[in-house]
Amino acid sequence: MEQQSVTIHGFENGHRVQSRILEERIQRAVTQGARALTVEAYGQHGIGGRLFLSRKEPVTVRITGSPGQRTGSMGFPGTKIIIEAPTSDDIGWLNAGAEIVVLGNAGNGAANAMAQGKVLVGGNIGARGMTMTKRNPKYDAPEMWVLGSVGDYFAEFMAGGTAVVCGFEPQNPDNVLGYRPCVGMVGGRIFFRGPHKGFSLADAKLEPIDDAAFAWLTDNLRTYLAAIGRPELYDTLAARDDWQCILARSPYEKTGKKRRAMGEFRAGVWDAELGRGGLIGDLDDSDRSPIGLIVNGDLRRFVPVWENKKYLSPCQASCPTGIPVQQRWQLVRDGLMDEAMDLALAYTPFPATVCGYLCPNLCMQGCTRSVGNLVPLDTAMLGKANVKSGRMPDLPPLSGKRVAVVGGGPAGMSIAWQLRLAGHEAVIYDLEEKLGGKITAAIPATRIPKDVLDAEIARAQEVLPHIQLPAVMGKDAFAQLVTDYDFTVLAVGANKPRMLPVPGKELAQPALTFLKAAKKNAVAVGKRVVIIGAGNVGCDVATEAARLGAETITLIDIQKPAAFGKEKKDAEAVGATFQWPCFTKEITAEGVLLQSGELLPADTVILSVGDVPDLEFLDDTIATERGYVKVSDIYQTTNPKVFAIGDIVKPGLLTQAIGMGRDAAKAIIDIFAGKRPCEDTRKMIDYRRAKLEYFDPRIMEFNDLDSCASQCSSCGACRDCGLCETICPTGAISRQAKDGKEFEMVSDPAKCIGCGFCANACPCGVWSLVENAPLV
Repeated sequence: MEQQSVTIHGFENGHRVQSRILEERIQRAVTQGARALTVEAYGQHGIGGRLFLSRKEPVTVRITGSPGQRTGSMGFPGTKIIIEAPTSDDIGWLNAGAEIVVLGNAGNGAANAMAQGKVLVGGNIGARGMTMTKRNPKYDAPEMWVLGSVGDYFAEFMAGGTAVVCGFEPQNPDNVLGYRPCVGMVGGRIFFRGPHKGFSLADAKLEPIDDAAFAWLTDNLRTYLAAIGRPELYDTLAARDDWQCILARSPYEKTGKKRRAMGEFRAGVWDAELGRGGLIGDLDDSDRSPIGLIVNGDLRRFVPVWENKKYLSPCQASCPTGIPVQQRWQLVRDGLMDEAMDLALAYTPFPATVCGYLCPNLCMQGCTRSVGNLVPLDTAMLGKANVKSGRMPDLPPLSGKRVAVVGGGPAGMSIAWQLRLAGHEAVIYDLEEKLGGKITAAIPATRIPKDVLDAEIARAQEVLPHIQLPAVMGKDAFAQLVTDYDFTVLAVGANKPRMLPVPGKELAQPALTFLKAAKKNAVAVGKRVVIIGAGNVGCDVATEAARLGAETITLIDIQKPAAFGKEKKDAEAVGATFQWPCFTKEITAEGVLLQSGELLPADTVILSVGDVPDLEFLDDTIATERGYVKVSDIYQTTNPKVFAIGDIVKPGLLTQAIGMGRDAAKAIIDIFAGKRPCEDTRKMIDYRRAKLEYFDPRIMEFNDLDSCASQCSSCGACRDCGLCETICPTGAISRQAKDGKEFEMVSDPAKCIGCGFCANACPCGVWSLVENAPLV
């Protein structure tokens, strides 16, 4: 690249050029080949710094006018900056190799934090020059030369390099080093000529100048004087007897002022002058004897607290039904398989059907192991085990309180189940002969084995009274229920198909109608099936259509399909395809016509765009909003004798409907007991408290319940592993038995030193280290 000389102006059209703009122009000129630049400065900052190309091709920057602060800051090797006038503060700040020549005085902070390069000043400098410099042994040490004298706090925290103060025509003839030089100096050397008034003897010392050091000084002195245009001064400044040298003390040489002990100060000064206890001596009689390095009791800064079951485990917090999954795994680890199954029945009448087969297992998605990139525990395996295990809970005698439940689906059966377990009678009113709602009537048998579903429905029907309605309930019949029972619960679900407002909609069959008929093998489909709506229900329709003989199945949606999990995989397995975005214009005898003009040929069209509740039987005492019943936090409607749960409140998963039933049942049970209904206010434990380092990351699947249970970290609930008791360095932790199988881990304050080993080692995150209460 052809080299060239350019002039860059810092004042144009009557205005000062901004520092940023000027630097951009300098950088651009260098990039375009300029290697000799003249900059007419007008107070701009940072001129000449960061010219990275100078490492390969030297660049010279000559500055006229008045430069601003930090000229040559972060200068690079190969850059030479010549300033033809006095300069401002922080010249050569963070210099990394540039040679900077000042033909005059320099301000404060000259060569601050310089690591390489040279700063050559042809006059005096201000305060804090050559501070915090450093030296990398791989490169030449930084140098600073000053013709006159330096200002106060020179070489403060200097850590490397060489400073030379010539003392020629100094600004202070009596003290060329300024006030308090060399404070905190840990490296480097200072050659100086002329009188001084002391420096930090704790950090630096005077050393005789040997022949090698003086040879370096005189050789470089000639070069320095030539650079600043004063070669005639060489003979004047080269007299050896005029020079002295300061070196930083080594760490072994440094001596500090002896500090008075606090006890000595208190006894000899504080108490002696103010009386025992000082200003508050009459109010405070605290023990003032020396505190040991390792303390216990009230003097500990931190105290371990055993927070067993204070927080919900992530799996339980993620489960809408609220099943304590980690407690079930604990029972499995203890060999109490039947008890583990019985525990599930206390929370849901469908531990196998839903937890094992139909639920997307939100507990597994929330499992702490997933945070550590470990395979989550297989809760579905635990749910399926309930088919062969688990006994009916003991039922208390009836209390005389009666609740009517309208709807025998998952939500209705859940609340009736919980009420009966608490000793209250719950009567289910439903149109179907068999309880279960959509589980029994619509969900394909491919997703849930018939024997599993039949067994759990039969178990529930043994204890839940069921009245089959002869027809859809009307307003009068519902009003009579509200009168006859202490409470009435609406759990009718959403069974009214939502229809598309397009021509030909009567040619399409609603998904729910199709699934109910398909479950009874009472419907036929054509070879080509188009399903409008690609959610999980649409996927169930696809698998049933394939079973009934469909050859091509297409699911369309206006957006990315919401289908996920097993339902989507099953649909794809039978050859169903997804197409989106698709906007239906019309349904015809030939198929589905899209807004784009494309015709999707179909012999059978099925609408799967959701269902809504049928609310025509409700009176004006029950408020609704957008087609759903409005409820409070405890699922109570605007009629205090009526509760509502499940899809009549909002659409959701089966497990969410079951959870609503359990929460509403708890509220009703509290009201029967004369209590104010309240929620479980426990928060989920922080994922970071559980320690996953104890578990094998190589395990990618679980073959049986025992191996699965062994990998549970039991977040928030003590595993009784004894690790905290074993690891405590002072033996402060002990296990104390309580009633039955209950126990407590206790820390003895007299032995505990608050080290936190217990909290940092606990796999369950049960121990927490908290700040101790102040003594006063």
